[in-house]
Amino acid sequence: MGIVIAPSILACDLTRLGESLRAADAAGADWHHLDVMDGHFVPNLTFGPDLVKAVRKVSDRLIDVHLMITDPAKYAEPFIRAGAGMVTFHIEVMPDPRPLLARIRALGAKAGLVVKPKTPIESVFPFLDETDMVLIMTVEPGFTGQKFMPECAAKIAPLRRRAGPGLHIEVDGGISETTAPVVASAGANVAVAGAALYWASDMRAAVAQLRAAFERHYNPHPA
Repeated sequence: MGIVIAPSILACDLTRLGESLRAADAAGADWHHLDVMDGHFVPNLTFGPDLVKAVRKVSDRLIDVHLMITDPAKYAEPFIRAGAGMVTFHIEVMPDPRPLLARIRALGAKAGLVVKPKTPIESVFPFLDETDMVLIMTVEPGFTGQKFMPECAAKIAPLRRRAGPGLHIEVDGGISETTAPVVASAGANVAVAGAALYWASDMRAAVAQLRAAFERHYNPHPA
């Protein structure tokens, strides 16, 4: 799997959304990551499908929508209709995710599962054949700018060994050039970064440095 850099829209200047997205594209971003929060599953409220429509008007990059919500089955389709190309949702709210994974794929998007820091990675193993990506949270979901939790990285290698090299493994939370070696060497290939990219003085350089760190340390076959 190639390395994917996905700046998190949660960290951008929303008063200059179009300019921020164009800057991310020009900096070499592969995807745009959108955190959707409902104030119930996590203690924050963020975006709806209309923001996906707005992003799609500005950028042709894949929009990676992370549903941090209690009822992803209700809202997955509106986000896909708005332009999402990848939709991930939490195993914690849907212990049998197969029907929704199938529905997302039938609507033409990629489908993924997410685990919070305290959720065992083994919870997603039965569903890997129906899953395009697994997102491992490396902070407690809800707010941008949090400190990386190194203990969460221990989930990556077992998942990579079980899934093989064909599954996207995404990490989100405190991801930067500094933490990249830990997660990339364990088998993660998709980097969500908010503060490290959108708050950088030179976003192009920040994207290039993050990509280089992942490419240098990425190991698709961790011990």
